[in-house]
Order: sequence, then C-alpha cells, then structure tokens
Amino acid sequence: MPYLLPEVPEGLERLPEVALDLLIGTRPGVGGGWRALDPELWQATHNPWLMLQVASRTALAEVAADPVRMQRIQAAMRAYEAELEAPGWMQTAHAGDELGTVAYLSMEFGLSEALPIYSGGLGNVAGDQLKSASDLGVPVIGVGLLYQQGYFRQVLDADGGQQEFYPYNDPAQLPVVPVRDANGEWVRIDIGYGGRRFWLRAWEARVGRVRLLLLDSNDPVNPPADRGVTSELYGGDGRRRLEQEIVLGIGGWRLLRRLDIDPQVCHLNEGHAAFAVLERARFFMQDAGTDFETALTVTRVGNLFTTHTPVAAGFDRYDPALVARCLGHYARDRLGIGIDRLLALGRENAGDPSEPLNMALLAIRGSGAVNGVSRLHGAVSRSLFRSLFPRWPLAEVPIGHVTNGVHQRSWVSTAAEAVWVESCCSDVFERCTGEDESALETISDERLWQMRAENRRELVEFVRRRFARQIAQQDIAAEKRPDVSVLFDPNTLTLGFARRFATYKRPNLLLSDPSRLVRLLANPDRPVQLVIAGKAHPADAPGKALVREWVRFTQRSDVRGRCIFLADYDMALAEHLVQGVDVWINNPRRPFEASGTSGMKVLVNGGLNLSELDGWWAEAYAPDVGWAIGDGAEHGEDPAWDAAEARTLYAILEEQVVPAFYDRDAAGIPRRWIALQRRSMTHLTPRFSSQRTVREYTERYYLPAARAYRARAAAKGAAGAKIRAFRERLTHLWPSLRLGPVSAATNGSAHRFRVEVHLGELAPDDVLVEAFADAKGGGCERHALRRVDAVTGSVNAFFYEAEVKSDRPLREFTLRVIPSNPGLLVPLEAPQILWQR
Repeated sequence: MPYLLPEVPEGLERLPEVALDLLIGTRPGVGGGWRALDPELWQATHNPWLMLQVASRTALAEVAADPVRMQRIQAAMRAYEAELEAPGWMQTAHAGDELGTVAYLSMEFGLSEALPIYSGGLGNVAGDQLKSASDLGVPVIGVGLLYQQGYFRQVLDADGGQQEFYPYNDPAQLPVVPVRDANGEWVRIDIGYGGRRFWLRAWEARVGRVRLLLLDSNDPVNPPADRGVTSELYGGDGRRRLEQEIVLGIGGWRLLRRLDIDPQVCHLNEGHAAFAVLERARFFMQDAGTDFETALTVTRVGNLFTTHTPVAAGFDRYDPALVARCLGHYARDRLGIGIDRLLALGRENAGDPSEPLNMALLAIRGSGAVNGVSRLHGAVSRSLFRSLFPRWPLAEVPIGHVTNGVHQRSWVSTAAEAVWVESCCSDVFERCTGEDESALETISDERLWQMRAENRRELVEFVRRRFARQIAQQDIAAEKRPDVSVLFDPNTLTLGFARRFATYKRPNLLLSDPSRLVRLLANPDRPVQLVIAGKAHPADAPGKALVREWVRFTQRSDVRGRCIFLADYDMALAEHLVQGVDVWINNPRRPFEASGTSGMKVLVNGGLNLSELDGWWAEAYAPDVGWAIGDGAEHGEDPAWDAAEARTLYAILEEQVVPAFYDRDAAGIPRRWIALQRRSMTHLTPRFSSQRTVREYTERYYLPAARAYRARAAAKGAAGAKIRAFRERLTHLWPSLRLGPVSAATNGSAHRFRVEVHLGELAPDDVLVEAFADAKGGGCERHALRRVDAVTGSVNAFFYEAEVKSDRPLREFTLRVIPSNPGLLVPLEAPQILWQR
C-alpha cells in the first residue's frame, strides 16, 4: 500500500509500517520505544502513529544512534516480518481447502484506543476476531466506518453527573491511511440514494495480516448534512442510523468490488450490515445477468449473520416511508424490484404495509447461516425468531452458536505473560490453546501469587494516576481534593465492575444494601477495595442516574479510598482493570447478556469471575473456577428476585471470596485461592480465546459457506436458479400435500411406522418423510421413512415405512413431511412442514 510516511533515519525504515499496525505496533520491544519519544503523549493516546508524526528528527536520530535501543527495535522488526510471513493455522490445518476472502462487516471495531471507532462489546468482539484472523492466517478483510467523532467521551462533574464530549477524530492523527488505486488516486465511491449523489472516502487500517477498510462521508463534495452521516457512532435520529447502515452495507460491499475484491463469504456482525446482502446480490445480477431473486438465492449461502441481541426490542427497525425515501430508487433502478419487495425481506408479515423494516429479519432472509454468540444466546435467539419457522420444533429453528472469545495477547499483563511463557511456549497464545491439566504444573503457587501481586500493584498505581487526572477536571478546590497517594492498597482484595450502565445490567445490585457493602469494604482485618467504571448512553436517563448513585457512594467518608468510580471507560482503562482486579463482577438480568467478554479478559491474568449464570458464564462456570449467582432461570424485572440475588452476592463475597483470599498458610500463600486461579487459567483461558472462536467460525461456517456459494454460483448461477424455481414451486404446491392413515407399533426394541403420503402435484423426490421425536435431554431424533409402493386407487400417493430402533417410547414419535432438494437449506430457505394429525 502506498503510505505517506514520515521521514525516519536509516535503520528505522519500517518503523512507520509498524506504527500503523494495530496488532503489532505496541508489542514489547516496540512499545517501549514510543514511550521514550514522549511519555506524556504516549500515556494519553497509546498511538504509535501519532508518536511518529510528532516526534522530532532529533529524537528519532537519538534512537538511531543508541545501539541498545536499535538492537531491541531491529529484533522486534525481524519478529514482525517473520510473523507476517509465517504460515498460520489456516495454511497448515486447511492447506487444501479453498476459502477465498471473508468480508467481515461491523458497525464498530475495538482494536485500540488509538482508533476510537467503538463503543463496547460488539466492537471488542470484532476487533479481537480480526486480530485472531491475522494470527491464524484466515483471509479476512474487515469493513466498517471511520467516525469523525466516534463514541462520546465521558466526564463526571463533582456530583456524579455524566457529561458527554465528542472530540474530533483527525484522520491525520489516527493509524489509518487513504486507500489508493493503482494510479495513486484516493479511492472514493458514490452510493447515491434518495435520488442524489453521495460520496464516501475510503481509508485503511492494518491489523497484522488483515486489512480493515473504513468509509467516511466527510467528503468536501457532499453537502453539510451528508458530510455528517458518519459523524458519530450510535448518535442521531432514526434517519441518521439508517444512512449509516446503508453506508456500511451497500457502501462497504461496493468498496470491496471497487478494489477488485470479490469475497466468497460475507460475515455480518449484527444486523447493522444487512444491506450488504442486497448489494452483493446486485453485483451478482450484474456479473451473471440474472434477476434479483436468483441472485439472492445464489449469494445468500455465502452470507453468515451473527446476532448479538437477546431481546426483540434491540433490533434496528425503520419506518417503511423512511426506507422508501432512502432506498426506493435503489430498489427500482439497481435491484429491479419494487420497494415493497425490499421491505418484505425485513418483515415478519410481508403483506403488512405498516410493519417496519427489521434489519435482523433482512439479515436472516439474506443469509445461509445464523448464529448467536454463546450457547445460551443461541437458545434465546431460536425463541426470538421462532415465528419465522411456524410449526418447526424450537430445537430445529436454524440458529446455532459460536461463543465469543477474546484475543489473549491483547489483554495479558507483562507479569502474566511471563508466567504463561515459562509454563508453555514462547508463542503461547497461538500454540498452547487446548485444555491441558499440565499447562501450569511447572508454575508454583508462590509464582502465581507473585504474578497476581504484581498485577494488583500495577493497577493501584494506574488508578492513582487516572483518578488524579479525573479530579483535576472537576470544579473542586485544591484543598478539598482527596489525597490520591493513599488511594487503594496493593495488598487488598480488589473487585472490579465495569459495564455499560443500563438498567438490565443491574450495575447498582451491589448498592442494594449500602450499609452491608460499607462493612465489606471497611473491614479492618480483611478489607476489600472496589473499582467501578462505565458509561450510560447519552439518551439513557435511568443509566445516568445509576452512574450518579455510584459516584455519590464513593464520596462517603466511610469508604473513601476503598471504592472509586473511574470516568471514561475505554479500552485503555479496561486493559488495566482486567489485568489487575482479583475478582470481576457481572450481574445482568438473565438472559440479557448475549455473551459478555469483559470477564473473559481476566482469565489470562489469573483473575476470577463472580457472575450471573448468563451469557458465556452459563457455560463456563464450575465451582472450582469461580463463583456464580442465579438459578439458571429467567425471572424478568422482578424486584423480589433482584433483592434475593443481591443478598446472594453479598453472602458469596463475605463467606467465600474474602475468606479464600485472606486465609493464608505459614508461607503467606492463600492455597484455596491459588487452586481456583490455577484451574480457571488452565481450563477457561483457551476455551474463551478468540483463536478458538475464529477457528470455529472458519470450520463450521466459512468453509461450508464458500463451498455452497461456489456450487450455486457456477455456470452463472445455474444451480441457484434451479433452487429458486424449486422454492417457488414448493410454495405453490405444498398445500396439495396431505398425510393419510398412519400405522405405528412396537416390536421388541423397534418401532415400525407405515403411512400413506398423498403428494398432490409434488414429486416424490421433493419431500422427506420422517419419524420425529423432540429434544429430550440431548438432541432430536429423526428417522427417514422409505417409499415402498404406490397406494392403490390413488394418484401420486405412496406408502412410506421404517423400522426405528430407539429407547424412547412410541408415543414420543410423530410423523412429518419436510421439503427435500440437494443444496436446499431447510428450514432456512424452505420453512414448509406437515405433521401427522
């Protein structure tokens, strides 16, 4: 890529390239060099590219003249080159598999505080998966938006009131460069909508081997209102949100094709990107000369939709009139369909003209696979979308799950990484990824406890620095400001809670009984300290009230110095918290935590979790790795249940967590605590790594999707056209199908079934007749019946029979008929089903 690079001394020629790399630019060996150039600026930004921009020639010359620093930097450069050139897991484990490019579209990416285009969990997941794709050699290319302001920055007044600020993201200071074509021209694309032209500029960030393409609307050619489309993340009204999603989906796919990139797989990270399914179909129409319906049938099998939303109210919905104004021309002139057909793709009831366009439904109808982000969330999502597949058993609603994970190397502390390297291998986070009882067996309890002490000390020092800057911004007289030098104690049990402040996350659950919390924190013999952080959405008044409630609590004289609220929760703050806290607390209302990843980040650092049995913790928890609240059931917004869980939370802290931390042997080591820590690190760290997540996506979704797309796209979509015709015929002819008399009996250990199937105008190969038993403990049981002979005196009617060996009683089986066609996704593409009466 033709970068516009700063001038650097001889020997440091590749330093700008490293500075632009969001995966490698801050690693040991390189990161320390940036700090030396300007410690204050580095502390504030952690932005290598900015450091290089502002560094004087004299400062860089001093680096080049220092043999020790040059040796360290050049060693890091060689490691950087070797890492980019070495074959990854994909090249070794799947050397013979054809995947092509995977386009990963997301509204936000959390890669570094140096590139503030994220707000929270969705962005962190996207960023960590791009990093792991680079590590593993999976050919992913990210697509997102470059926001002029990004998400808001939080400042707290002296009373705990949240104020929002939107500093400008100057692209010249961000680790991004313009995307340029072969002639050196800055790539711009026109995605005219609403009857007008609309220009987008293309930028690129680097994540190791992975490219991240970003679009922004701040092109001088655009009128002022259009220049602000990509102004801020999750800001503005419904129209602005729709415009952003048009830019992401339609503009994102158009940018890929403008760069001659034609991905075989498109991964939609939430429904925000759903318009990409339309633009991908449009390009296939153009390339193959088909109509829209055939093109969508061909391309959808190459699309994967990942939903992160646990409640129906969380899906983006848009007024039909607004969609028509923005996309009416696009539907008619580009897709060759009416706006009603486009709207129908995103409606539960296609015939209801008042129903809004639901982006999640559009994504489902334009994809070949759908998944949630934890085992529990997969089940929740099947319930949410069950109405799209009427009469299908809940267990067969076609939504799977891939549990999220985190990029361990991005979140590990220096002390913890040293322990992992001692116990495993030098490239620990790429190779030591399986559950291995022996992973930490060479590490003594004393060494693990020392590591935790170092992490906690680092956190205390950070908290003091950060809080000093925080109170300096508040209108507090100098003589009334607290003494930060005595804030927190590096030898005290440290709890952390940092989330988006929303009522369903119950951030005030620990404040249910303030006096009890005070007693816990202020115990003179076994003290506890608590660090809180989190933002409330600017429009969320209840969330802001919760922030204020916590800040006021921290100002009480009886907890001062032991409980603190740190403002402006971002990736830099999160990194320090997850490395330093002893226990991470999370207490959302089940099942509203789709996955959650913050608690996963403490695992690699030896921290423990105390969490609601929701999201990832519902599948991770065991008594020997941490603590849990909740009974594994849903209770809604029941104040009595909230109060009961608050009492349980206090009791666990008082009776289990605190004693385990402070009960020491003669050597001063808390053996029970270390046993929990060791087990959590050994068993949970690899399970909840984004390396595992990306491998799972690749093997379960990307590779099958690429094969399916190639099969349907061959010969200008011939196979796709046949499937489209079959689906249309199925819709028309399915009502003519009926089941006749059923004979079912048990003979020993086998059940015998025989049934008349009257096919109407369908062909025998169009259907599959099954004996079905619903999920009971394990999975469903499905047994195909074979066609044996024709029914005398009837037209197109046949007997089907089967002998089924099962330990389940006959009464649990029901016969049914479902569509059958090679390559057809049932029930995702064909939800028809006929049951025995």
